[in-house]
Amino acid sequence: MDSTNSENYRVKQKYRILGLNIAYYRKMRGMTQSDLAEQLNISREHLAAIEAPNIVRGMSMDVLFNISDALGVEETRLLEMHMLNSREEQ
Repeated sequence: MDSTNSENYRVKQKYRILGLNIAYYRKMRGMTQSDLAEQLNISREHLAAIEAPNIVRGMSMDVLFNISDALGVEETRLLEMHMLNSREEQ
């Protein structure tokens, strides 16, 4: 894999993990995608795409901050890349 493909793969993995982190904290709060999307004033479909591990969906910083606020989780928690780091150590 050349460096450009490797970098693209790494970025896609970060978006995937971010989405999984959002889904994890949403579920821990007992919220549905519809509940969170309504609080964020975005469509459920957009939130579903952000959370989906097979879709790379970017988001604005405003949306990230709003998700953080709605879930009561620091932004840094949503951005933790434990899964990526543990995979690279293997």
